[in-house]
Amino acid sequence: MKKAFCLFFFFSLTILAFTKEKTDKPDFKLGIERVDDFSILFKGKRIGLITNQTGIDSLGRSSIEILYEKTNLKALFSPEHGIRGNAREGAGISNTVDKRTELTVYSLYGKTKRPTKEMLQQVDVLCFDIQDVGARFYTYIYTMAYAMEACARDRKTFVVFDRPNPINGINVEGNILEEEYRSFTGYFPIVQRHGMTCGELALMFNEEFKIGCNLKVIPMQDWKREDYFEDLNLMWIPPSPNIPTPDTALVYSGFCIFEGVNISVGRGTTMPFKYIGAPYIEAEALAEKLNALNLAGVFFKPAYFTPSLSVYKDELCEGIQIIVKDKNKFLPVKTGIAVMYKIKEMYPDKFKINNYPVKHCGLNLLTGTDKLSTMSLSLDEYLKFIEKDEQRFLKKRKRYLMY
Repeated sequence: MKKAFCLFFFFSLTILAFTKEKTDKPDFKLGIERVDDFSILFKGKRIGLITNQTGIDSLGRSSIEILYEKTNLKALFSPEHGIRGNAREGAGISNTVDKRTELTVYSLYGKTKRPTKEMLQQVDVLCFDIQDVGARFYTYIYTMAYAMEACARDRKTFVVFDRPNPINGINVEGNILEEEYRSFTGYFPIVQRHGMTCGELALMFNEEFKIGCNLKVIPMQDWKREDYFEDLNLMWIPPSPNIPTPDTALVYSGFCIFEGVNISVGRGTTMPFKYIGAPYIEAEALAEKLNALNLAGVFFKPAYFTPSLSVYKDELCEGIQIIVKDKNKFLPVKTGIAVMYKIKEMYPDKFKINNYPVKHCGLNLLTGTDKLSTMSLSLDEYLKFIEKDEQRFLKKRKRYLMY
């Protein structure tokens, strides 16, 4: 009898735990799932949509299909990596035709990155629905910004279907981009890990940076700023080929800066951005030195890998695997900077900044400053410099937060 009671108690707890997991966020909705609540925006209007494979609802139904059914959808627009996400970083995209709807898909990552007057002639409302990753240098938010500027020029309404910041909406890290390093990987002066949703960024871009388009944001329902993507009952669709998981996005926000130096970030491996290495690095020595720094929430394991593409293709690299032990304590931006300083210290004759000392070299564009490429500051001084910028940005972004 006692044994039966224990079994019953165990299964009861299991059922309760399962039920809690499934019902913790019963009222959460993505922006695209609230089309009917905002139908007045689309009534009698010709609609265009900027999207890709990440534009889906919580059941996996595409935003293209939803708007094709519920509105007068007339044209599609694709960002970097294409509307299906199958193109490599930096690869030009051509105009195509969507097989299912037979609508034209205009490329915003080919001959132009901005919607032209001709592209917008057949739409009254241009919508945006793409999953961002929370880092300043991820280009989708600038496809959004360029489209907003085009809508201001042509007096079109711009609608953002909001989505969660997958690496939470609280933590902010990094320096504010300096205007002289403005590019498509950093168009407005925001920090490296901005802690904002696309809808919130659109509000900031529109007012703070004077775009002035007719902007409407369809907010999520019941999103909490402390949520990581894994906390939500949503499907992760890789927004680009080398962000296969939401926890990769967290590491990416700090370690993408290594694309500006002669170090592989693990493109062409099973661990993009979680592997950092080069043929000249000694894995055991680097891991030991980095773990001695006692950086919060992270462990560095010696790693050996051979990228199948990009930097050091088909060459054996030694380096580290970045293992996040506590995502709530892990500071990816500050960790990435500390790792770069340590590699430069250990391998001063072999560590190189790509295209340096060209002012607009990749590292300067990614960091939005030349202070990391020159390493004119000590690590502690650099961290104090970005902490001041973080406080400035936190004050500025307050008025644009929706959740």
